[in-house]
Amino acid sequence: MIIAFLIAIIGIIPVVLAISVLKIYKGSELGYALLLYMLSIGFWQLDIASLYLKEILPENVILWFFRIFRAGPTFMIPLVFYLSYVSIKKHSINIKNKFYNRFLLSIFNRKLLILLTIWSTFVYFINMTKLGVAGLTEVKIINTNTYSYFPEYGQLSFLYTYHTGSFIIFVLFTYLISRNIQNQYLKDFLGTFSFCSFLLFLSGLLNFIPKTGTLFSSLGVIIFSVIIIFSFVRMNTVMAVNYNRLMERQKKLDYSGNLTASLVHEVKNNIQIINGYSKLLNESTTISSQDQKMNEMIQLASQQLEELTQNYSKYINDQSIDFTMDDINIVIEQAIKITNEMAKEKSVEISFDRKYRTLKAFVNQTNLRQVFVNLIKNSIEAFPEEEILREIMIFTDIQADKIFITIVDTGMGIPAENWEGIFDPFTTSKKDGLGLGLPFVKKVVFEHRGDINIVESSQRGTKFQITLPQYSFSDFHIY
Repeated sequence: MIIAFLIAIIGIIPVVLAISVLKIYKGSELGYALLLYMLSIGFWQLDIASLYLKEILPENVILWFFRIFRAGPTFMIPLVFYLSYVSIKKHSINIKNKFYNRFLLSIFNRKLLILLTIWSTFVYFINMTKLGVAGLTEVKIINTNTYSYFPEYGQLSFLYTYHTGSFIIFVLFTYLISRNIQNQYLKDFLGTFSFCSFLLFLSGLLNFIPKTGTLFSSLGVIIFSVIIIFSFVRMNTVMAVNYNRLMERQKKLDYSGNLTASLVHEVKNNIQIINGYSKLLNESTTISSQDQKMNEMIQLASQQLEELTQNYSKYINDQSIDFTMDDINIVIEQAIKITNEMAKEKSVEISFDRKYRTLKAFVNQTNLRQVFVNLIKNSIEAFPEEEILREIMIFTDIQADKIFITIVDTGMGIPAENWEGIFDPFTTSKKDGLGLGLPFVKKVVFEHRGDINIVESSQRGTKFQITLPQYSFSDFHIY
């Protein structure tokens, strides 16, 4: 009786942990997957606890409880599969190997999830009959005076054995998938989850040996729960630290916003002067065609600056930005055109792989164009004088409902410890820089419900990746 009670208490631990999961991943499909997984562990422990109720309940009732609660270990397999499926479909992963990516997508899909659930249900119902669990037999635990029941397996019990054996395969897949997730907190947690689940599986194997008793799996549950709780505490701490950093960053942005408001008026006055003289030059008959083209570039840059200041003024006054459905391809090409002269001066080649005919999203064209202008400008300035290979490449891709825009340069790179800090206001490595370019970029991308991160950087160059939500299907460019 006491042993059964203790095992049942141990089974409550992962249930309590599951509630913590939902608090951290509130509303997340991954959170619900983890909740169901941990509930199945709780059912597994109740399944074991029922075998120690010999002095309280009749054998047939204990057998009935054992068969019912075996739903826990039986359905742990589709739940681990479901967790991997959610990680692929609902969270951003960056798998460099395209064949590996396709392989994972071909395996972890909804159809196979449904088939695996149906198969698990079939195995569970076999388990409810004598073909799965024929009955119970009383055994003495080695080196103790304790007796417990142990299941007598039926003719089709091998189905359950093979079924539970597949658990280790899906745990391995979960670990491999976790290594490619961009979110560092989720990546660390899934890695820990996979490792602990593997330990849980090893301890559960001892349940198939009659005289060792079934307490070893309960020890595995305790180890599993302690390590996972530690992982959650660590993740919460890191998230709290990063939240405080974001709050500090927001204070700096508020200050920079006030500073911007005072500068916008002066910039407008200078833009009017530039526009006025530029139009006069355009009407002149004495300038050459080459000078005419240079003047057109001045007008284009002036127009971009004028639209940008108008957006700033509107945002400062109304705290809102206008969004329209636009083609991101055009926005990128315009940004390249604006920065083309600067690139030529530095002998930098800019290329854009236009993969899609249209790449439409709900954006503010002016602000997003300035994002690309800032990123290209930063990349141009990142090339050391002695660098021979001077290239900036822009790629686009669509995965599910996300648009990925990757900007790669062959400059000198950014140290890993500065990857987050470069987006903080007034943080710059330039002698004459204010450190407001990349914070502006981050802010604009956030306003577009997207994100920007450095995914790779070394002495061979830096790779920025922008993620934006897609609100309209784009057409693949077929020549």
